[in-house]
Amino acid sequence: MPRHSDSVVRAITMDGAFRVITALTTETVRGAVAVQSATGATAQRLGELITGAILVREAMAPNLRVQAIVKGAAGHGSLVADSHPDGTSRGLVNLGKGAPAESAVEIGEGSLLQVMRTLPSGMLHQGVVEIPTSGGISAGLMTYMQESEQVVSMIAVATLIGEDGVGASGGYLVQLLPEVERGPLMVMTERLKDFERLDDVLAHEGASADVLLGELLYGMPFSRLEDSPLSFSCRCSELRVMATLASLPRSDIEEMVTDGKVLDIRCDYCGKDYQVSPSQLRSLLTTS
Repeated sequence: MPRHSDSVVRAITMDGAFRVITALTTETVRGAVAVQSATGATAQRLGELITGAILVREAMAPNLRVQAIVKGAAGHGSLVADSHPDGTSRGLVNLGKGAPAESAVEIGEGSLLQVMRTLPSGMLHQGVVEIPTSGGISAGLMTYMQESEQVVSMIAVATLIGEDGVGASGGYLVQLLPEVERGPLMVMTERLKDFERLDDVLAHEGASADVLLGELLYGMPFSRLEDSPLSFSCRCSELRVMATLASLPRSDIEEMVTDGKVLDIRCDYCGKDYQVSPSQLRSLLTTS
């Protein structure tokens, strides 16, 4: 039986106590991990960060972009996850200069999580928190929501890595709403204890955002609000490459034109190559 397509689902309990967002991100993460040639713990953490960025965007800024960055312990390497309102996401691995390909971006004492999201005004909201020494990416995301967004949330993300790469990936976010009372809170707290091993839920054939939602809210009346598809995609383009070059000092562009060589530029997110000819560079001088 084939797995369901990647998607994110939003719901609210009928008593107004909880807002719940669940996501299946398997194919999205597979795409990002493949182009980054990530393996092992780094692939797992990249997948979890991408899933987390999607959940934060859906909770705080569904129509705007969210970027999440993990800076490894002692400054060793970094991970970047980009989530956009059209449901596309991408990721980036930087192991650090000279680091062997099999090394991992370590999460431990001193690891930082930075989250940036666009505000409706166009300004940027940014928060940086230290990732707890236990709990990994999930704990870092909960700390961010609590300290930077000041929203009490329970978050779990997981990416399963097997012999053939990414086996499954997904997660959930449960927000406590002002109407929550002690009874429902205790029920949800106990329920989430069963999901401390999110891996087990994702490992089942037929896992989906809706299945995860149903498991989370079993026996609790809820209203399913809406769902959106998710996918891996990079937003690079020749136009964006030229726009980046146009932002360089005029003297730098003139030097590249004089050099007369074709520029080879590779997108770090997806590995796509772009060639920029001297004549294209020269056109920037006439418009700058």
